[in-house]
Order: sequence, then structure tokens, then C-alpha cells
Amino acid sequence: MHTLSISRFGFALGGACAILYVGCAFVMLTVPREAVVRFFNSIMHGWDVEPIMRWDMPWWEALVGTLEIFILGWLFGALVAALYNVVARPTAIEAKESEVH
Repeated sequence: MHTLSISRFGFALGGACAILYVGCAFVMLTVPREAVVRFFNSIMHGWDVEPIMRWDMPWWEALVGTLEIFILGWLFGALVAALYNVVARPTAIEAKESEVH
């Protein structure tokens, strides 16, 4: 079994989360309000997200949110990679079999 690089996997997941966050902000900036609410309601399986949506967020809060979501994504990705590496360690029997082949 191969092992995953904890930092690379964390960076990949953190980057993907940050891109998704920026994409959501872009949708909110460019699409009419009713369409945005309908879009996010459909993603959230019909929950009404309109009461919790903020339309007047300053640019610096969006930047901080992007950084925070990247950090959380990195931490989660690092956790997943670390757990995978622990679980995917070859057993003694598997190690002997791989030496024979």
C-alpha cells in the first residue's frame, strides 16, 4: 500500500475548499438574489437559507473567510491522510508476501 503525504493531501483539500468558498462568493456577487437563494436552497435539500445569507459582507471578511476555510480544509485533509496512513500500514504477513514476490 502507498502512503499519503499529510501536508500535500491537506493542501489539496484546503485549496479545494477555498476555491469552493470563492466560487460561492462569486455566485452571490453576480447572480440575482432570488436565483442565488433558489440555488443554495436546492443544494441544502430544500432548507430555506435566505434568513442566514449575508449580502453586505465587506471584502476583508470574505478574504478572512477564505483563509479560515482553507485552514479548516487543510486540517481535515491532514487528519484523513494521517488516519489513512495508520490504517493502510501493511501487516507482517503482507510485508512477507511482498518480499517473496
